[in-house]
Amino acid sequence: MWAFFSKRLRLWLILAIGVPLGGWALGKTADLIERRRGPNQLTRSMRQARGWLQRRSRGPLASRLTEKDRPAR
Repeated sequence: MWAFFSKRLRLWLILAIGVPLGGWALGKTADLIERRRGPNQLTRSMRQARGWLQRRSRGPLASRLTEKDRPAR
């Protein structure tokens, strides 16, 4: 069925669903590793990547930030 979607629709689906889920998975994996081995460079990098993905996510799967929580531009 994936082959019947247009290239643009496939890209949109990856960005709209895959990126927020990827950020969530990075956070959960970082939590699991940190619980077993404590904070280290890998978990810090994974959390940084999760934050980067969350800042770029939009739509219903994006994290919600209030105006107070948004970084100054």
